[in-house]
Amino acid sequence: MGELREAMRREMRIRNYSRGTIKVYLQHMTELTRFNGRSPDGLGADDVRRYLLHLAERGVSSSYRDQAVSSLKFFYGKVLKRPFVIEELPRPKRDHRLPAVLSQNEVARLFEAVRNLKHRAILMVVYSSGLRVGEVVRLRVEDVDSGRRMIRVRGGKGRKDRITVLSAVALDILRLYCRLYKPARWLFPGGREGTHLSVRSVQNIVEQARRRAGIKKEFSTHALRHSFATHLLEAGTDLRYIQELLGHKSARTTQIYTHVTRRDLARIVSPLDRMGQGRTTGGPDPNGNDYENDQDKKSNIDALEDEPWRKI
Repeated sequence: MGELREAMRREMRIRNYSRGTIKVYLQHMTELTRFNGRSPDGLGADDVRRYLLHLAERGVSSSYRDQAVSSLKFFYGKVLKRPFVIEELPRPKRDHRLPAVLSQNEVARLFEAVRNLKHRAILMVVYSSGLRVGEVVRLRVEDVDSGRRMIRVRGGKGRKDRITVLSAVALDILRLYCRLYKPARWLFPGGREGTHLSVRSVQNIVEQARRRAGIKKEFSTHALRHSFATHLLEAGTDLRYIQELLGHKSARTTQIYTHVTRRDLARIVSPLDRMGQGRTTGGPDPNGNDYENDQDKKSNIDALEDEPWRKI
């Protein structure tokens, strides 16, 4: 779909779509072409729906399938002017998953596991300011306002600029980093001259640090952004301010952090804790069993001390 690909690219550029969106949409059209074995301008509604069914059966995420629907609607509606192909094209029901959040202790361990100054500065800036990984790699030197301890994010999600906070600790390490590395245009330059660090490089930094820190839970760089928001909420910061700092268009997006914060959950006492103490250390249980005198039960309880879950 060489000519069609360029036509779609031009149409998206005219409409000021971001480079990331253009890349993703074109990728989906390439996959559609490969799946059907012929050019997409010769496909009908049934062919398109079979492709979406194929994605569902592969078990890809609902967000990926939703992107596929968006790219198909754009191609057939805006490029080919054939809206009948994508009429009543269903969007997948979205997954409602809670974000991965690190404790403050885990964040500190992650930083300590990073020995490279540049790498540590990157992760500290992400957590300090709640940045997306694509935003931190595209920071320019002049985007750091050291006087007001703020960072300017250019063209974030939705092509929106915003201002977010920068901690004094992150600013100190940035100053040290700049003195040693002397970045020119990009705050975190890549390996080739004139380029910035890649998103994949930062993701690799986080994964290596996670392993060195001995943190068992799986997470990506985005978990630092989630942790930034959650820790602010737990400290009493108004949700509306967090929304602005994160660059969320809707407050509903920010409200997901109310489901993972410990601020209110910590006040709730589990019914198991209300049952009283001492059930596993001696004395009769509600059924009249005396654990001190039941050697088999006591030995089983003692053995639990060596179980792996005790390390949690």
